[in-house]
Amino acid sequence: MIPENKIVKRVAVYGRVSTARQEEEETIKTQLVATREFAAEKAYTIIQEYIDEGWSGTILARPQLDQLRADASKGLWDAVLIYDPDRLARRYFFQELVMDELREQGIETLFVTVAPSKNHEDQLMYGVRGVFAEYERMKITERFRLGRVRKAKEGHIVTSRSAYGYKLITRKGKLGDPDFVQTHYEIDETEARVVSMIFSWIADDRLTTRQVVKRLQKEGILPRRSKRGVWSTSTLNTLLRNKTYIGEAHYASSYAVVPLRPRVKEGYKKVKKTSRKMRPEEEWIKIPTPPLLSEDLFERTQKQLKINYELAQRNRKNEYLLSGKIKCVCGNSRAGEGPQHGKHLYYRCTARVHAYPLPPECQERGINARIADGLVWSKVAEFMSSPELITKQAERWMDSRTTKATNTAIDIEPLQKEVAKLEKQEARYVNAYGEGVLSLEKLRELTQPIKEQIASLKGQIAKAEIASAEQIPSQVLTKKEVKEFAERAATKLSNLSFESKRAIVMDMLDKVVGTQEALHVYGHISLKNHVKYETDDRDCGPAQCGEVDIV
Repeated sequence: MIPENKIVKRVAVYGRVSTARQEEEETIKTQLVATREFAAEKAYTIIQEYIDEGWSGTILARPQLDQLRADASKGLWDAVLIYDPDRLARRYFFQELVMDELREQGIETLFVTVAPSKNHEDQLMYGVRGVFAEYERMKITERFRLGRVRKAKEGHIVTSRSAYGYKLITRKGKLGDPDFVQTHYEIDETEARVVSMIFSWIADDRLTTRQVVKRLQKEGILPRRSKRGVWSTSTLNTLLRNKTYIGEAHYASSYAVVPLRPRVKEGYKKVKKTSRKMRPEEEWIKIPTPPLLSEDLFERTQKQLKINYELAQRNRKNEYLLSGKIKCVCGNSRAGEGPQHGKHLYYRCTARVHAYPLPPECQERGINARIADGLVWSKVAEFMSSPELITKQAERWMDSRTTKATNTAIDIEPLQKEVAKLEKQEARYVNAYGEGVLSLEKLRELTQPIKEQIASLKGQIAKAEIASAEQIPSQVLTKKEVKEFAERAATKLSNLSFESKRAIVMDMLDKVVGTQEALHVYGHISLKNHVKYETDDRDCGPAQCGEVDIV
């Protein structure tokens, strides 16, 4: 409390808002207006204003608050004026800590909403008020948490933003009303088509997430929210593992924690708990949602993501042709190991890794990786240059291309319907403008997003039509072409890089079960990812057209 003989004339103002929503609602301006009016009424002179925007009151380390505490000893002002105690801090302990520190500097803390303490009884009542206010905030927070848990257990969506591929239908009316609608998901047909394509690209075309990002950019498909207007691999990784798409959303599957090894250790942090830790799956609350994908496609995508991770260049130190495919007779996988800095390479059973520090149950010895790779590749190359097998596989491949082209043509229809729907919506706005209901500025504001969406959809339709035309094979292989291809394939296969051999092995082989005595190889030949049909000369005779060439 300020001595009676000391007149407060110079004050510093402190304000704080904790969320972006409060910033948008100009809560900080409301605080400043109130404190300025209070200062004018009391004939105080405001020397400086310290404003922390977007900072939680549960965090004491804030840039402007620290600056205010540092300036307190400089004698720049006589008191600090704050709109309400909770603007200083949400916790009563933090409030008292800062106020005691200022009081030691001879500086009083004043609030617009709370009268200054005149005696010890007032100070005691202020403390009691602060403790009860903090207790009430904790009760409200817990009540909100329990309410969200109850809604989730009842099968209602508990989120403010829908997963990509869905529309969030918010609650309407009151419980018991005939028109009451609880918060739920509805499928967004346009986004759902994109989700289906992304999963198919991973599971069927075996693309990596980076390749998916590139293809989405090429197709002109934009993410829902992005400052750069491009998809990120982190967004795709989250999307590809989201079980909401097979009808099973989750609530409370993880909780926020302080990171053990934070990337940035210095400076101010608005949020301390920036990492998340998964809860045991039995504690998750499952919420039913309308499925977008089949469980088979989802599971095949998860399997391919695991393979992509194992094959990632950053996870490889030596070249192992059969990595991810070779297994031990005990059922465990075999992993590559290169003792003496890669001088010797082996495929060893992972049972010893799983059993460590106990002795492993499997006693199978390691397989020489270079010998195993050479044996398997020589057999693969022999099969891929076999005229009989190539003919059968090429016929299957051409049939699948024709089927895929037909399916692509069908997929265009929903896009065309969406374009027609948007064009009708745009026409209604134009008519409203013609009747004088809308201003020209409002018309532009409403129609510009629609025009952009129409342009994006038409671009996707055009590219899909071109792709459909390119996918239909027009030639049938002859015996001469197959023989020529087999000869050229044998030459090319013997000169491929390790990366190319690796891609072929991953495509062809299902698994290799091996010991030091024998290797049992299971798989199939696929021309889909390794050959393409090319016409070398469009003016030549039919027998020379449609030649198969290695890529």
